[in-house]
Amino acid sequence: MPEEKLNTHQKALNINLDKRWYGSFAEIGAGQEVVRWFFRVGGASGTVAKSMSAYDMAVSDAIYGTAERYVSRPRLQAMLEHEFALNIERLSEIRGDSTSFFAFANTVATRNFKGTNECHGWMGVKFQSHPHDEPSQVIIHVRMLDTDVQAQQEALGIVGVNLCYGCFCLHHEPDQLVESLLDDLHTGRIEIDMIEFNGIEFRSVDNRVMALKLVQLGLSGAAMFGPNREVLQPAEVFYKKAVLVERGSFRPLTHVNLDMMRCAFEKFSAEPTMKGKDVVQVMELTMTNLLQTGAMDRRDFLARADVLSACGMTVLVSDYSEFFKLGAYLSRITKERIGLVLGVPTLLELFNEKYYTQLPGGILESFGRLFKNDLKLYIYPLQDPLTGTISTVETAQPAPELQKLYGYLHDRGSFVALDNFKSDYLSIFSRDVLKRIGDHDPSWEAMVPATVCDLIKKRGFFGYAKGPRG
Repeated sequence: MPEEKLNTHQKALNINLDKRWYGSFAEIGAGQEVVRWFFRVGGASGTVAKSMSAYDMAVSDAIYGTAERYVSRPRLQAMLEHEFALNIERLSEIRGDSTSFFAFANTVATRNFKGTNECHGWMGVKFQSHPHDEPSQVIIHVRMLDTDVQAQQEALGIVGVNLCYGCFCLHHEPDQLVESLLDDLHTGRIEIDMIEFNGIEFRSVDNRVMALKLVQLGLSGAAMFGPNREVLQPAEVFYKKAVLVERGSFRPLTHVNLDMMRCAFEKFSAEPTMKGKDVVQVMELTMTNLLQTGAMDRRDFLARADVLSACGMTVLVSDYSEFFKLGAYLSRITKERIGLVLGVPTLLELFNEKYYTQLPGGILESFGRLFKNDLKLYIYPLQDPLTGTISTVETAQPAPELQKLYGYLHDRGSFVALDNFKSDYLSIFSRDVLKRIGDHDPSWEAMVPATVCDLIKKRGFFGYAKGPRG
């Protein structure tokens, strides 16, 4: 029989009644919403060593040091480090042999009086899983989606209790910990778009897989990680920066994928409005692409992630299969310019009306949403493998009834032709490279960057195997 889920009250009470856990709660920005649960259910003296809220910025700076942004990951980390160290310093001698110490912290911005701000926050737990153990840590970034500040505070309290319970009782099952974060909540109230596991209890956890799980479970529409495998919070990465995103399967990453981004970056950066602006270049994988075989293959996902990382790329995993949804997401987290990089075949797919039957305005509504913030599409040409004919933005032919719409969008500058391509790469297709790897045809090696080739051989990615085909 599956184990019955505990509600928030039961989780908080179970922690209070377990004599192992003892620590501090430091909460900034929305009151003491998490620790309130532990006081409310009774028995808090067995869990709570200290509860505080350094709400004033000067007071917060005096305790944790100065910060450029108060609702930020560095501020949360400073809070966790400070409070955990104080617990060890003050309490180890008294009760260290029987107690696992912890520090819970959050720094959040709930709805302001005018209702104009981004409602989000950082939350984390630094804890010992056993007395005298080295610490482990889980931090998350949340977006509050309720429109009422009291509802936001209530949701924060619940997700905070879920995080504490997950760290204390589910740290040996990180997947279950992630799944439990929205117990007694739903994705219409809280979005979790970043989670990071660190420390001795999580030494075997790949945070990229946990980032993927957030999207897979619907806890977030997108998750991001950098070339060094570190998980990133998209809004912090994109803050006041222009964004260039290339969507692909990257199975495997080829010369043409990198050439597409290079060409687009040159055009994007050369625009007069981009002078002196920072540009974030991102390779995007969609859940639709990752689930093409029907089930999630973590090894396949990590193979793609590793080859992208080997080329120094930042990766976005999203559940926005429609481009207009991706555009809306990016427009929400940056006010700077946005460019999407794609090939001619994908451009023509955008003009397939079957994808927009769920929209009241159909294809016109989809393009209205996509281009409303001056977003542009950077289009890489396609070479016919049989005839050698090259299709470009100028020669691509959508359905006859959509050619005037295509012409209008082209004339208004929504499409940017990437005519600065390397012609030698036009004959490279990922599916062809994948087939050659499986067929033990060594010609694939020239179609991918040297670092990717070495990694595929070393790790046996994408069906690569040494020796002759059996």
